[in-house]
Amino acid sequence: MAKWDLWTEHDGGIWQIRVPVPFPLRWVNAYVLKEDDGFTVIDPGIHDADSLQAWETAMREIGFGFRDIRQIVLTHHHPDHLGLAGLFQAKSGAPVRLSPEGDAQMRELWGEGQPMTRKMLDLFAAHGMDEPMLRNMRIHLDSFVPRVSPLPEITALAPEGTIGMGGRSWHVLQASGHARGQLLFLDRATGDLICGDQVLPVITPNVSVLPGYGENPLGEFLDSLERLAGLPARRAFPGHRDPFSHFSARCGEIIRHHRERLNRMSGLLAAPATAYDVCLRFFGENLSVHQLRFAMGETLSHLFFMLGEGTVRLSEEDGVKRWMLPHP
Repeated sequence: MAKWDLWTEHDGGIWQIRVPVPFPLRWVNAYVLKEDDGFTVIDPGIHDADSLQAWETAMREIGFGFRDIRQIVLTHHHPDHLGLAGLFQAKSGAPVRLSPEGDAQMRELWGEGQPMTRKMLDLFAAHGMDEPMLRNMRIHLDSFVPRVSPLPEITALAPEGTIGMGGRSWHVLQASGHARGQLLFLDRATGDLICGDQVLPVITPNVSVLPGYGENPLGEFLDSLERLAGLPARRAFPGHRDPFSHFSARCGEIIRHHRERLNRMSGLLAAPATAYDVCLRFFGENLSVHQLRFAMGETLSHLFFMLGEGTVRLSEEDGVKRWMLPHP
């Protein structure tokens, strides 16, 4: 990967490191901020050989090493953001900061026994996913364990306070939907906003149901976008793609996207259907297991949102749930 593809230095002392990921997204953005006595690293990326090679190059060219890292800050707990945090912590001795909710989900997803795997598979089975695909889904979920190992020890970072990064004071905000407990960081003096995956400039963030962490993630997500649209953000640094200036307008675009998706999805419920059937009809059947997991989670989040609004209803027979329009 060429230097100009791997990293970009932005005004204000922020380096954007494009860390490769083994998914269609191609890369996740890590950010490096210069401190008086070292560096802050935000969202170091997934733990694999390509990511480590990218970091080795970026560190050499920017001019720092692991022992220069003073803190590792995570916007949220997803593997492409936190995967290298434990390794970076072991090599640097730096604290890893994440929200308490993010810490809890990280350990339930990839900690001892991976209890969330069983909960997710049970959820998908109850909503119509067949046994062969459930077996593939388990293999897929298990494959993330080495990509996030070792798990870091977390220093809790609570919302509504401040954190010092890059010689600046950043206000800590929390916004759910894409990830329960996701954190955003706003420098009110400059209008710089580090927004993780909550608002992305080109694609829309995945919004999935995670058992035990909110029954209406899409509702939480849309509410957060209404709130975030009012921030004085002049330059947004996202988790994927490049920094952008139209943050408030992008919040509105994403809200409209999901409202349109809700209307389209309800049109598939003229006859009762499982969420798995709706997922395949809506997103298509030519999906990898990785893509299917996101599509299934997104389908369920929209169906649960409509259930809360009373525009669909849910029935169950022989342990399988089916969705349908309300009685006329």
